[in-house]
Amino acid sequence: MKITLLGTGGPRPDPARQGSSLVVNVGDEWLLFDCGRGAVTQLVRAGAPLEKLNPVFITHHHFDHISDLGDVILSTWLQGRPGAFRIFGPAGAAEIVRALIDRVYAKDIRFRAEGEPAVGGWKPVEVSETGAGLVCEGGSWKVFAEFVEHGQGLGIPDFDWVTLGYRLEAAGKTLAISGDTIPCAGLERLARGADVLVLCCYLAEAEVVDPHTERLTRHLFPSSAQAGKIAAEAGVKKLVLTHFREKPEHLMRAIEEDVRRDFDGEIILGRDLLEVEV
Repeated sequence: MKITLLGTGGPRPDPARQGSSLVVNVGDEWLLFDCGRGAVTQLVRAGAPLEKLNPVFITHHHFDHISDLGDVILSTWLQGRPGAFRIFGPAGAAEIVRALIDRVYAKDIRFRAEGEPAVGGWKPVEVSETGAGLVCEGGSWKVFAEFVEHGQGLGIPDFDWVTLGYRLEAAGKTLAISGDTIPCAGLERLARGADVLVLCCYLAEAEVVDPHTERLTRHLFPSSAQAGKIAAEAGVKKLVLTHFREKPEHLMRAIEEDVRRDFDGEIILGRDLLEVEV
């Protein structure tokens, strides 16, 4: 099982990092987790066959995690996806996909389906809104989900997003993908004993310097000081950090130093197109 980090940045444009996305290769199957800014271009750069990319798992509906969703749907189709494209995500996923297919790209889809015979007609998209538990399984893998916490407690009703983390089990190995979350019971469950934990880490501890950044680490993302504790308490073997705010190199080094205080396993500071074996 191999992970390729497609995008390791945050919501603001970063010349070195695309939006949140990673692809997992299990045998002859390719599973996509989130599809933020630049995901399709990064998939091509990584050598992932778009026609085999299926399904996609969405953690939550912040734009930096789904801004390339329409591109993923259409590009996998145009590249010869043989059947229905499956999308799994939290409540609200179906409405977003319907808007993309039935409104945003409706004319474009009809134009290509009727005007490009080689495409072979429109292939359906199936959306499953999911929660905690078994989400789906393939020939040699299973994906489970847990509810995690991202924005609860901010006191902003429109910010109370349903957010999922995912756990992929294949060939005796376990990959945990946190999505955006703070330390919580759901994160503990999905990360427990994982061979690899891919964990968001927006800020180095040295960046937590004012009420705004303190609020971020209290309600939205773990800081580097929290990340090591999360990995150590879960007993993970390898920690891959991602979803960084743009920062200078000395703060990236500080992240690793902060994590090392609590976690003695392998630490990887994610970068775009980095491949990690599970």
